[in-house]
Amino acid sequence: MSIDWHALGTVFGVTLVATVGLVGLFTLGIVGLTKHGSAPASGSAAESGSGSLSRGGALLARTGGYACFAVCAAAVSYGIYLIVA
Repeated sequence: MSIDWHALGTVFGVTLVATVGLVGLFTLGIVGLTKHGSAPASGSAAESGSGSLSRGGALLARTGGYACFAVCAAAVSYGIYLIVA
């Protein structure tokens, strides 16, 4: 029995890149959905450490968050398709 080390390394590398990429994309989606369009309830934006977004900026962040989740769902669906097919 012989192990094809090049193929094993290729699978490992692609898996690592895909996993880190999907986790990063999911994280961007969460960050996009947690951006608030209004100022913090107490104190200024400088005191709380987070800036406020305009209404358009909050809408763009939310849309980007949903887009990140859609890409993650598509990647997971494609992976399930590859396993089943």
